[in-house]
Amino acid sequence: MQDTVPRRQPFAATAGTAAGKGWTLVRGWPWWFQVLMAGLVVLVAWQTWAAPPWKLGGPPPPQGIDFLARDGTLIAHRGPKTAKPIDAAALPDHVREAFLAIEDRRFYEHSGIDPKGLLRALFANVQAGGVAEGGSTITQQYVKNAFLTQDRTLVRKGKEMLLADWAELWMSKNEILSRYLELCYFGEGQYGLTAAARFYFDRTPAELTLGQAALLAGMVKAPSRLSPTVDYDASVERMRVVLSAMTYAGFITEDEAEAVRNPRVTRGEDEDEGPTGTWFVDWLMQDLGKDYHGTVQTTLEPEAQARAERVVRNARLNGAEVALLAIRPDGSIAAMVGGRKWTPEAFNRATTARRQPGSTFKLFDYLAAMRSGMTPTTMVGDSPIDIDGWKPTNAYRGFYGPMPLSRAFAISSNTVAIRLAQMVGPDKVIEAARDLGVESEIPESPSMALGTATLTLKELVGAYAAFAGGRYPVRPFGIADRGTTARWRLDRDREWVPMLQLLYGAANRGTGRAALIEGHPVFGKTGTSQEGRDALFVGFAGNMITAVWVGRDDNAPIPGNSGGGNPAQIWRQFMSGVDLAPLELPIKAAAMQRPVAARPTEPSSDMSEIEIGNIPMEDFPMDLPEGIPDLPPGDEILLPGTRFPDGAPATDPDLPPPGQPDARPAGPPSAPQSQPGPAGAAQPQSP
Repeated sequence: MQDTVPRRQPFAATAGTAAGKGWTLVRGWPWWFQVLMAGLVVLVAWQTWAAPPWKLGGPPPPQGIDFLARDGTLIAHRGPKTAKPIDAAALPDHVREAFLAIEDRRFYEHSGIDPKGLLRALFANVQAGGVAEGGSTITQQYVKNAFLTQDRTLVRKGKEMLLADWAELWMSKNEILSRYLELCYFGEGQYGLTAAARFYFDRTPAELTLGQAALLAGMVKAPSRLSPTVDYDASVERMRVVLSAMTYAGFITEDEAEAVRNPRVTRGEDEDEGPTGTWFVDWLMQDLGKDYHGTVQTTLEPEAQARAERVVRNARLNGAEVALLAIRPDGSIAAMVGGRKWTPEAFNRATTARRQPGSTFKLFDYLAAMRSGMTPTTMVGDSPIDIDGWKPTNAYRGFYGPMPLSRAFAISSNTVAIRLAQMVGPDKVIEAARDLGVESEIPESPSMALGTATLTLKELVGAYAAFAGGRYPVRPFGIADRGTTARWRLDRDREWVPMLQLLYGAANRGTGRAALIEGHPVFGKTGTSQEGRDALFVGFAGNMITAVWVGRDDNAPIPGNSGGGNPAQIWRQFMSGVDLAPLELPIKAAAMQRPVAARPTEPSSDMSEIEIGNIPMEDFPMDLPEGIPDLPPGDEILLPGTRFPDGAPATDPDLPPPGQPDARPAGPPSAPQSQPGPAGAAQPQSP
């Protein structure tokens, strides 16, 4: 007889059999019980999704945005501050009981929902003909603040009740009360009892008196209206209601309630609070969603920013405004000042204002010329021009005739710039500007070559940065992980080296010598619009590219304001005190055009105030011929073959005196207008 061994069933078959039996069991339940169980499963799944048990009782969620500088220090915080943890059990009895008395007397008796409280609130609302009481327990308020919206709807109320029961299942009463006190809003941007106690009374929650605790507890109902800094009488009246509720609940006696004096508000400062606002942070906020919160790592360099603010603050500009923007060769912003004084509503002139760049626009004229095959030694005539009745002249008197482009760029010849644009074609000039990152509209008109289009300072500093790093376009950016690598390389021999020679000559031998600093060669260009409405200096030294603008928001003329004056001096004061590293450039100082001796004195160590007007020429010792005609204040103040009004000579003895009369007709009426800021419109650039 053969033994029989029971056969082992496969696991899948066993599991299938068990599942089948389970399903058979469920099918045997009454239909209403099946529906009830399905609803319970859905409820638990929703509760787990809406308020995960591992998040219940956790630390206060992050609030607002912390902006960190390049070195990790706090620049500014925007939005509500993250509440500090609180242990309700460690608080004095009167502090804890003030909130329990007015918000939830039966907190320790119910399991998240208080039926008596709901009925009382319903009756009060019917009597009042509207919403007079909410009936929400402290647990309900906690889950609303932590996991739901503030919408006053029945749907939200239902969710609140379901999650309150869920929270009571996973949390102790002390945890619920602690988290509630951490998330309560107390007006004036203060979240949590710790922040409120510090803000209104300059003390910790454990140090609050009975009256102070009652006043804060009373604010929870309507924090914006009952804040003592908004309506002190209303907040004190509400405090008396809280004291009465504490007496009714048996927490204090009537004598203790009557003995409470109206607390005095003593504003305190959060020891961890950083600056509340900067031009730079305002600009970054435009690119962040309104619901964004967390930490933003920025590119701002605190020492450079402090230097920029100090220089701007000490500049005496007689009512004029100023903007400064400094970036590194990759486009990362190191410092930004959008005006003389920051306010939450202030207009940022460094990123938003569109002003006429004046002769700083000639960068694009000359780049287009270099691309066409010209070189710094190419000779172009500085002579009268007549374009359909428009007869532009130079800022200096007369014309010099044929001159190399290096000299024309250094002395900022208007007629040569116009001729270059006509020779290569205005479209090529616009193409050069676009390649370097300019996005503003550039009308294709003859006056375009002189900078009558309106650009932002951010566009200009990015364009000049291309010649510091040899790549383009350079897009200024402020959030560390949002920078873009410049896509194209400048042609070394046809674009980069020639433009470096031109920029070096303009800064060292021409109109920008007020910007010279010790220890680093300076490359840059000045620019001024008609009657000094806009004055700029844009350039770089070492690995910092900086643009400075001076003008008025109402676009009024500023006598004596020129790119070689205030902007160049501000540029120099700023750049003399920031961290600069040498750049690897394809040209050495010895190969550049003859430099003028640097200033004989070091930058002012005490950051003395900068006067508006021309730079005293005694800072630039030169040996030049006599008999050169005077130069009235105009677009560019350091011009070959001319004199200042005070009689001090300018530069370049090799340049012959001009031989043409000065006509100075007005610019073309079709020149575009600037958009300076809050008000005003710029006039066409002085030719």
